[in-house]
Amino acid sequence: MLLKINLEKVLFLDIETVAQQPEFSQLDADFKVHWEKKASFIGAENETPEAIYERAGIYAEFGKIVCISVGFIKMENGTKTLRIKSYANDDEAILIKEFFELLNNHYSNREALLCAHNGKEFDFPYIARRALVNGITIPDILDLAGKKPWEINHLDTLQLWKFGDYKHYTSLSLLTTIFNIPTPKDDIDGSMVNEVYWKDKDLKRIAVYCEKDVIALTQLFLKFRNEDLIGQENIILSE
Repeated sequence: MLLKINLEKVLFLDIETVAQQPEFSQLDADFKVHWEKKASFIGAENETPEAIYERAGIYAEFGKIVCISVGFIKMENGTKTLRIKSYANDDEAILIKEFFELLNNHYSNREALLCAHNGKEFDFPYIARRALVNGITIPDILDLAGKKPWEINHLDTLQLWKFGDYKHYTSLSLLTTIFNIPTPKDDIDGSMVNEVYWKDKDLKRIAVYCEKDVIALTQLFLKFRNEDLIGQENIILSE
């Protein structure tokens, strides 16, 4: 089935998210109460709401998007080329609007597909929720209201790897290792994004990390189709 997909119609993507404030103490009173309730469910018995606030970025109600990186494949003279672009901004509304402009202009037809790793449970709903919070209209490809399952144009490499197994989670990093997909050794990982953003204020570093995940995601999808990887010389990063 994957072989029938037109690769040039797929937008590969990954998002990076952080807590809405640098510290728990900077939340307003209402959000402090709500986070305390959330922390009571997700934290260990001896962990305080303040101590685990760095995890708030995982939840769309308490976090925000700081980067969306995308990749799309083009066939050029019989060779696959992967083009990478990032939407990174401290202003979440600007970032989302720019990304939605891409979706509305180029991924609004029935053949268009979005692909992410764990995208169905994280990336896609997170983007849609934050769009609503920012008062931004959700593009049709992300709006699931009233759609039948077969009308949802989302691909998820985690779900593809599960083969119907509901209890199994496999990270993108592990899958790249399994399939021998070369990935650069990063100076940060997902658990460090919140600190790099709020303490180091290094949005560019986060974007570079996000782009590498999109490259890994795309290469993994090609492996799922039993196709050759795209050579580094054919991966083009937008300025």
